[in-house]
Amino acid sequence: MGIDAHQHFWRPARGDYGWLTPPEHPLICRDFLPPDLAPLLAAAGIERTVVVQAAPSLAETRFLLDLADTTPSIAGVVGWADLAALDAVAAIERLAAHPKLLGLRPMLQDLPQDDWILCPALAPALDAIQAAGLTFDALVTPRHLPHVARFLDRRPDLRVVIDHGAKPDIAGGGLADWSAAMRRLAAETTARCKLSGLATEAAADWTTADLAPYVDVLIDAFGPSRLMWGSDWPVVIEGGGYARWHAAAHALTAALTPAERDAVFGETAAAFYGLAT
Repeated sequence: MGIDAHQHFWRPARGDYGWLTPPEHPLICRDFLPPDLAPLLAAAGIERTVVVQAAPSLAETRFLLDLADTTPSIAGVVGWADLAALDAVAAIERLAAHPKLLGLRPMLQDLPQDDWILCPALAPALDAIQAAGLTFDALVTPRHLPHVARFLDRRPDLRVVIDHGAKPDIAGGGLADWSAAMRRLAAETTARCKLSGLATEAAADWTTADLAPYVDVLIDAFGPSRLMWGSDWPVVIEGGGYARWHAAAHALTAALTPAERDAVFGETAAAFYGLAT
């Protein structure tokens, strides 16, 4: 059972992808839809995917849920809701009524306040997420990790996964401080972590040796039962492409047992997101 625990679909003409502009992202500023991904999944032996929001809008979440209704490979959607809105609880309850909604992801990395997730005003929305049985994807960078640790201490029963290994600065050699923070987070909380997004944090000419120290930290800190592989497609096109990252991830986890690799490449995601196996 192969699961890609983190990928996106988008149609820029919809108008809510403020970050996705041709000057900054010339390789990926176009439509990416299920027919574009299908051959890559087949080549990699991936049967199902978790589609994650890429725009801070309810409209995009509904767009993804519509795709999930007609695309068998989509196991579910991690969407978005404005957790600070006065009607946040009602909005979350409406989204949660769709059987393919798995969780929500506020785009924490893009917010001006690094500790935004600790705001008391978010409590009703967070309560609603837990009451609905939804998960929480944390899109963060290393600077957010102390705040995420405090958040998880306050919400020990919320199922949280750290996206993209918290985006370590691989190109700049930012290993030590990131490693310490991630090890602390893994030891003191129940958070899961996605083995995703690392290729785009490395230099353009990255090798598996460049990624190895970071992958080793994640494996050692979280263990295979709390680590799930994701492609971050189509963003990964900027980091060498789906096939290159998939092959590198397999090479970097080659020392694991077959059962442990099964966890990383499918079973951890299935358990976390509540997917049928």
